[in-house]
Amino acid sequence: MRLHNPILVSCLLFSPAWADLIVLRDGDRITGAILKKDGDNVTVDSKNFGKITFKWAEIESVKSDGPLNVVLTGDRTVKGPISTEDGKVIVNAPTPQTVVPSDIVALRNEAEQRTYERLLHPGLLDLWAVIGSINIAGTKGNADASTLTTPFTLVRATNTSRTTLYFNSIRSSAAVDRVSEQTAQAVRGGWAFNRDLSKKVFLNLFNDYEYDKFQSLDLRVVLGAGLGYKVWMSDRGRLDVLAGGAWNREKFGAILPSREFTRNSAEVYWGDDFAYKVNTRMALTQSFRMFNNATNTGEYRVNADVGLSMAIMRWLSWNVSLSDRYLTNPAPGRVKNDFLYSTGFAFTFVPER
Repeated sequence: MRLHNPILVSCLLFSPAWADLIVLRDGDRITGAILKKDGDNVTVDSKNFGKITFKWAEIESVKSDGPLNVVLTGDRTVKGPISTEDGKVIVNAPTPQTVVPSDIVALRNEAEQRTYERLLHPGLLDLWAVIGSINIAGTKGNADASTLTTPFTLVRATNTSRTTLYFNSIRSSAAVDRVSEQTAQAVRGGWAFNRDLSKKVFLNLFNDYEYDKFQSLDLRVVLGAGLGYKVWMSDRGRLDVLAGGAWNREKFGAILPSREFTRNSAEVYWGDDFAYKVNTRMALTQSFRMFNNATNTGEYRVNADVGLSMAIMRWLSWNVSLSDRYLTNPAPGRVKNDFLYSTGFAFTFVPER
């Protein structure tokens, strides 16, 4: 048979293949392309509603037109179209297999499988997401003041690990009666590495550096290791709790060199990391660490950070951040608490997966 209508031919060639069919237990029918099953959730690119996610347990029957990568218990993977019969799932592989739905750990189409394999063995320079911001605040009038903060974060997340590099500089100055004076100058940075030991437990390593001119802090170096536990994970966010031990070296004397001194101490740390997508445009992050001094008991440090980001475009967002650093035993004549608040525009680069 020959097709003479060019419009019809174009439609047949370029229209998406909405061939997969899912029937839910409440009778709803979803036509689309099955993308993946991850945990208890199934994601489908539906014909009428775009990408939707629902529970695997809600499915009454399923039929895929194209092959899917089916991961079974015992870390076995078979590939083929799937269908259901008498409450079981049939994988139409070269050697057909019949399995109960609860034995299916994951489903992935070809694109999701390529993403998964890339996350298993990424190159050293792969998968880095870059988040940077420039925040400026100022006043004009009886007093001229300006503050500049430049936080940058690089994150590399794979299936089994998460690496974070972070840097933030703070510089503030004020002029009263035309006399200018610097009121804040600090640099904070470091790295952290989490490696999964099981589905819930991970190894936590980190190395922090800090300079604060007006704390008389020349350099603080902290090296720590511990364990973390994934309390909650979903598409909307995560909550991790962590605890372990650290070594802290502090050198003071940035303003008063005649009073320069260095102290070393062992520390026990604990805290949490929290991230939550409030909606499609707004995201909240929070991090807390308590460092209890094990060398001089009764002394401690606290690092607390909160951030809120509102997306303007895919790569551009407006953000508000609050950062607090508390030290029970600062250099003589210095206050115990340093609090920073800032707002500005941030840019984000996320690599394709």
